[in-house]
Amino acid sequence: MKKIKLLGLALLVGLSGASYGQKKYSPKQIEALKTEVAGIVQDHHKQSQVMVDKIFSFAELGFQEFESSKYLTGILESNGFEIKHGFSGIPTAWVATWSNGDGPVIALGSDVDDIPKASQYPGVAYHKPIVEGAPGHGEGHNAGIPLNITSALAVKEIMERENIGGTLVLWPGIAEELVAAKAWFARDGMFDDIDICIFTHVGNNLGVSYGAASGTGLISVEYTFAGEAAHAAGAPWRGRSAADATELMNIGWNYKREHLSPTKRSHSVITDGGDQPNVVPSQASIWYYFRDVKYDGIMDMYEQANEIAEGAAMMTRTSMTSKIMGTAWPRHFNKVIAETMYQNIVQVGLPTWDENDQTLAKALQKELGSEQRGLPTKLDTLRPPATELRSGGSDDIGDVSWVLPTVTMRFPSNIPGLPGHHWANAIAMATPIAHKGVTAGAKAEAMTILDFLLKPELVDQAWDYFKNVQTKEEQYKPMISADDVPPIYLNEGIMKKFRPEMEKFYYDETKYDTYLEQLGVTYPTIKKD
Repeated sequence: MKKIKLLGLALLVGLSGASYGQKKYSPKQIEALKTEVAGIVQDHHKQSQVMVDKIFSFAELGFQEFESSKYLTGILESNGFEIKHGFSGIPTAWVATWSNGDGPVIALGSDVDDIPKASQYPGVAYHKPIVEGAPGHGEGHNAGIPLNITSALAVKEIMERENIGGTLVLWPGIAEELVAAKAWFARDGMFDDIDICIFTHVGNNLGVSYGAASGTGLISVEYTFAGEAAHAAGAPWRGRSAADATELMNIGWNYKREHLSPTKRSHSVITDGGDQPNVVPSQASIWYYFRDVKYDGIMDMYEQANEIAEGAAMMTRTSMTSKIMGTAWPRHFNKVIAETMYQNIVQVGLPTWDENDQTLAKALQKELGSEQRGLPTKLDTLRPPATELRSGGSDDIGDVSWVLPTVTMRFPSNIPGLPGHHWANAIAMATPIAHKGVTAGAKAEAMTILDFLLKPELVDQAWDYFKNVQTKEEQYKPMISADDVPPIYLNEGIMKKFRPEMEKFYYDETKYDTYLEQLGVTYPTIKKD
């Protein structure tokens, strides 16, 4: 397909579907195959549940997803996928490829890392850590790649039997909570030979959108100041405090906040404040996220922050260096893929939630002071482009969305009304709520994959939107350079501290039907009035 793209869009329309020497299917035949693939996904529900529970139990932070990656790639390799490990120099990054000959190349991605201090027993509607202080899946990233694997294996079964040409490529969003990998994947060519990308992310409904998405892009930067150590009491005048420079930068940027537009956001943590009080700190660092709804706004904040950092260094006679830790472009999703996918979402519908599912959801909502509306029973609508860009969260799938036609499908495996990035968001993620949501999402994704394999003109239409609508006036400009490297050392110390205790709770599917059973959780467990 990539060779066809190089001929130009005008030729694309004329060559639509003609480059593949595979059988043509009628609309009725395509619908029959889509119905069948949804049935295969349903038959694989148990395998999906095991994968979801297994990744939940590993609970690995960004750049430290070693057990998760080993487990997932092992499943794919055993099913005939070729694995390339260590993409972009990231040890836990990988690309899994399976091809059945000439045809559309479809990438399936989802995140796999989790949240600090979010350890939580699943199915328990109040705070109960599995390991106190340890990380946990308080975002729900344990479910997306299992969904993609389930749908890919179901589609692969159909492709092999029907001799349907095409290629499936699976990849993980590494360290998404640090927005610190996908820009490197894009820079290093992961998506160069891909026709479309379907990304999946946990939500509380089954839906998809197109156009400019609500939320922000960002650049993540750590500023490090270097000074001169001295005895803090005996000869403080001989010291040049890097901690002073860090504090002055923070003060300067906090004054800047008053003059930021409402669409902008920024946050920081001091990652190094010195060693001990009786030594003038010779090194100190502060780490910022600078967010905005537009690329130009992000880069303007970055330039101003650099100036403030230089000023802080001048005031303290220290030196300053900076390092990009991650980036995320504002997201823009493809209309053709979204509309095609939504037709399948409507056919699949929401899972059937039972009384236990709704009881858990409402009890947790009550615990957090949210509206006790339970789980959704009405399907989400196809969301068109936002009429007004609003600030909010970021996701480095934005970089991918500006490299090739991309959508994010949100699938219903979590509970509405939760804070996000929080132990509460882990409660549903190894329960029947997550398992049912993954199966529903995998059905919609598998059906959409078949649409694009069997109707290659949809690929051409997706690229037409990408070239003539999305990128007509705005082009992707990477925020990282060829010399920037991903900060793969992040979270190493935290995982080294907690992993020995966490390993005691890894899910053993050979002994227990579910992770809830292994943990001895009665589903649901709620507070008694």
